[in-house]
Amino acid sequence: MSSNTAIVRDATERYRTARREAGESRGAFETEIKRLGGTPRVETAIRRDTAPSQVAELLGVASTDQTVIRARHMYDGDRLVQLADSYVPLDVAEAAGVENPDPGLGGIISRMRDAGFEQTEAIEEVALYAATSVEAEAFGVEVGTNLLQITHTGYTKTGRAVEVTVHRPSPGWVLRFSPPIS
Repeated sequence: MSSNTAIVRDATERYRTARREAGESRGAFETEIKRLGGTPRVETAIRRDTAPSQVAELLGVASTDQTVIRARHMYDGDRLVQLADSYVPLDVAEAAGVENPDPGLGGIISRMRDAGFEQTEAIEEVALYAATSVEAEAFGVEVGTNLLQITHTGYTKTGRAVEVTVHRPSPGWVLRFSPPIS
């Protein structure tokens, strides 16, 4: 994939099981990069810690509760194309085994399903934010550059939030949605 090819993040189907598990993929990101002819690679650091207050609120946990955090640097070849931090309540993380750096076929959403925490709804909020020194250095932009942040919250059929992932894609992504029309 050339460095000026846009990465299309297709929310219309990216979380469907068949898409996440296509070609032995470890999740939606790997499938998307492969479909564009790229070479996906993910570096994952896993730790237990408290979540930022807004994430704790989305998860319905106390700001002092431990969560499992999967902090990922996501690449197409050698080019860093996304920073993504996933926060999972401790009981869900332990049941689903999401502290393993290799999430297995379909990623942590599939592991949660296997453990009885199937996500049946996802809400994603997209916002502009000013790049901090972390994103500026990572993506080669100036501090203060407007970047997108996508906050994904995955819910079970009982309405429990079992995952919040804060995606910070590099410049040049295309976000595709298919809102319902009645």
